[in-house]
Amino acid sequence: MKIETKCIQAGYTPKTGEPRVLPIVQSTTFKYDTSEAMGALFDLEAEGFFYTRLANPTLDAVEKKIAALEGGVGAMLTASGQAATLSGVTNICNSGDHVICSSAVYGGTFNLFEKTLRGLGIDCTFVAPDITEEELNNSFKENTKLVFTESVTNPSLDVADVELFAKCAHAHGVPLFVDNTFPTPINFRPFEWGADIVVHSTSKYMDGHAVALGGVLVDSGNFDWTSGKFPMLSEPDESYHGITYTEQFGKAAFITKARTHIMRDMGPQQSPMNAFLLNLGLETLFLRVPRHCENALAVAKFLEANDKIDWVNYPGLESSKYYELAQKYMPNGTCGVVSFGVKGGRKAAEKLMANLKLAAIVTHVADARTCCLHPASSTHRQMTDEQLEAAGISPAMIRFSVGIENIDDIIADLQQAIDCLD
Repeated sequence: MKIETKCIQAGYTPKTGEPRVLPIVQSTTFKYDTSEAMGALFDLEAEGFFYTRLANPTLDAVEKKIAALEGGVGAMLTASGQAATLSGVTNICNSGDHVICSSAVYGGTFNLFEKTLRGLGIDCTFVAPDITEEELNNSFKENTKLVFTESVTNPSLDVADVELFAKCAHAHGVPLFVDNTFPTPINFRPFEWGADIVVHSTSKYMDGHAVALGGVLVDSGNFDWTSGKFPMLSEPDESYHGITYTEQFGKAAFITKARTHIMRDMGPQQSPMNAFLLNLGLETLFLRVPRHCENALAVAKFLEANDKIDWVNYPGLESSKYYELAQKYMPNGTCGVVSFGVKGGRKAAEKLMANLKLAAIVTHVADARTCCLHPASSTHRQMTDEQLEAAGISPAMIRFSVGIENIDDIIADLQQAIDCLD
């Protein structure tokens, strides 16, 4: 099936007499006739549902749909994008391990690596998103377990050279994790360029309507976990009577362990209701994403031509230093987010935002409604000036998430707000 059809059809195929629309199975638990049948589930000897923290029919269908969209062997829904990243990292990293992360990531992700994971004993080296191959290779250590980047960074809109990141990661025997929230699998599928694990904040374009928090972890099934660097996958797990994930689950070893170990013990599960709402968003994802990109490019060109705007970041602009990479990886568009700076600095940026009427100031991005944010004082507020600079964020930056409204109305709103700067 083409990806447009997968958005609608993948994951759920009703049998005769069953609901045509994916049902919400709002139940924490499931009945079995014998304790032996349930025991087989607990021992990972049989497939089925016994407790929603581990698996639920509604979530299962949406997970299969997202895995199909990304081209992976399996997926696991989580309570948020942060939970997806945390689950993925802790699935293969323990205290004493080391990871490499792009410095230009979402502020919450930066803080997860910089503070929380360090507190758990997992060290992190932050690297520039446009790092050279030599510099990236020099960042690896003996205990490095993964490389993490965003395909299109939030909010600086850098485009990662995923093929290069994957080449270096694999040369050192570790997987590449890619946060693909902004492009979505409609515009970019990282597995096709060598990535091994993908995460999303499904709260963004996948949901598309700002109604349901969620995240997802997707496994490509392509990484070889048997090198000896990942004993938690290639050696017996005594908490499951000595099963070895790579032997029993093959290509799905990573995602199976994430569910049966990390989700079991940490429990950051997405609710069935949120999964149902997410599925409604996924059904129109292929319609909405092109409109977001079309509108965003028009906004970026409008801003670039305005003499009161200092600079504009959007990979679809020919003036962008990431234009060629964007054309290589995402020829049909990147995302609907534009970042820009106003002449006059932070105060001028705040004045412009205060005068917007259609675009709302909200702590969100990437849904149907146009909105904006001042990252330095909100999503990236915890970062130092040096960290902000490394992430490509200036005090004057406005992150402008372009919705799917009529483009003339969006530009008219920006124009009247810019006129107020006189």
